[in-house]
Amino acid sequence: MTPATLRKTWLIGLPLLLLLLSSTAFAHGVDANTERFLLTNQGIAIGPFLYIGAKHMVTGYDHLLFLVGVIFFLFRTRDVLIYVSLFTLGHSLTLLFGVLSHISVNPFLIDAIIGLSIVYKGFDNLGGFQRLLGFQPNTKWAVMIFGLFHGFGLATKLQDFSLPAAGLWKNLLAFNVGVEIGQFMALLFILIALDFWRRHRSYYAFSTATNTLLMSGGLILFGYQITGYIING
Repeated sequence: MTPATLRKTWLIGLPLLLLLLSSTAFAHGVDANTERFLLTNQGIAIGPFLYIGAKHMVTGYDHLLFLVGVIFFLFRTRDVLIYVSLFTLGHSLTLLFGVLSHISVNPFLIDAIIGLSIVYKGFDNLGGFQRLLGFQPNTKWAVMIFGLFHGFGLATKLQDFSLPAAGLWKNLLAFNVGVEIGQFMALLFILIALDFWRRHRSYYAFSTATNTLLMSGGLILFGYQITGYIING
């Protein structure tokens, strides 16, 4: 890739990243109606929690950016299923365990770690570990471990609404199933787009720029959350 092409990619891609990581996006899809429902709901509500879970994943730009990094260089369906399943297992465990056991972490710090997970995947796709450190971390373990952090992020946000104990595990299960439905829908569109792009030479020509932009998005998220932690603690 020539320097001129790289500059054009930055000029186009960076504003898109900034738009994606705007103040509205940082709300994580919890709009006024969803917040009102979570604050007032007092019983089992399978349908609404399914919808909220799916909506959260579809609008959860941080989860989606991480998944884009995970599958960017996966060309076999079997590999995609393995890695996505590991991520799903990780975030499902900590989502359910975190809420049911009332374990939460500072939301700014957990989202900062999620930002770093995006940086990690972009860096890994660029071969950064091999080039700079001379070794390759186990990518499957890394995806699952970061999945645990993503799940704690979800658990922490849900606990902000003090969900009632009555029927909690059923509502949580519905929410988690909704998250998986949303993840499947988002991945379907991402895979279709990647499959189309992979038929053109530009896929490999712009792979460095794409993963650099992924890292930039993760760093922006990390910086935003650390700033929030310093200010609001």
